[in-house]
Amino acid sequence: MKRIWYGAAFVFAITLLFTSCTPEDESFDELLLPGVWQAGTLYYKYNSNHSGATWDTSDDVTESEAQEFTWTLSGSMLTQLHIEAVLPETRATVPKVYTVMKLTETSLIYKDDFSKSWSFTKVR
Repeated sequence: MKRIWYGAAFVFAITLLFTSCTPEDESFDELLLPGVWQAGTLYYKYNSNHSGATWDTSDDVTESEAQEFTWTLSGSMLTQLHIEAVLPETRATVPKVYTVMKLTETSLIYKDDFSKSWSFTKVR
């Protein structure tokens, strides 16, 4: 009987250990995202209607020439679907998925699946 009791206690302890060590998914408020974010010469503009645009001034690209995308933020997962013209009448979407590490009124930090991270400051 003691053996059954100790076995049950051991299983309970292991179950408790693993459930208490499971990290919770962090969630961020998507209302903080709309605006223009800058990281050096790289800019991302997120609109409240889930559209956006990106440009890099080091490539001599301005906001009016920016690449368009749509975005969603679910929990800590930021997904951008970049819209690229393949032919004059044909467009393709290229998905980019990031994990948001920090999102405040003035700071945005996210990383990709290869642990490359970007740090942005809201400029407007």
